[in-house]
Amino acid sequence: MLMRLAAVFVGGLVGTALRWAADALLASPNDAFPYSTLLVNVIGSFVLALLVGSVWVRPAVPDWLRAGLGAGVLGSFTTFSALASAVVVQLASEQFALAAVHLAASLVLGLGAAFVGIRLGHHFGRGVEPSDWTTE
Repeated sequence: MLMRLAAVFVGGLVGTALRWAADALLASPNDAFPYSTLLVNVIGSFVLALLVGSVWVRPAVPDWLRAGLGAGVLGSFTTFSALASAVVVQLASEQFALAAVHLAASLVLGLGAAFVGIRLGHHFGRGVEPSDWTTE
């Protein structure tokens, strides 16, 4: 338990730093559309699905590594709260079309990235079908 907690803590530091770097490189105060939030959420969806399809299915992968990469790195790298806040701000500014596009793009691209990640993970992993996965 302590090893998993430490892995999540360290992973959270890494993920947060990566998220900050993405915002620093991509975000502009003049942008009406939060590209960095969309990008990190799509990348995070893809990487988590890739790990689920290839690494998580291997019994030899320690729980602390799953926790550190999943909840730690990717949990702090991606953020639903930033997506929700951006959409609410867009709605409050009466930018209804932009809010709808932002929300739809996040959902469609995130699910698409997760689908591709799962399929690639399955391909490069040990050949476990999604129907055989467990949710331990």
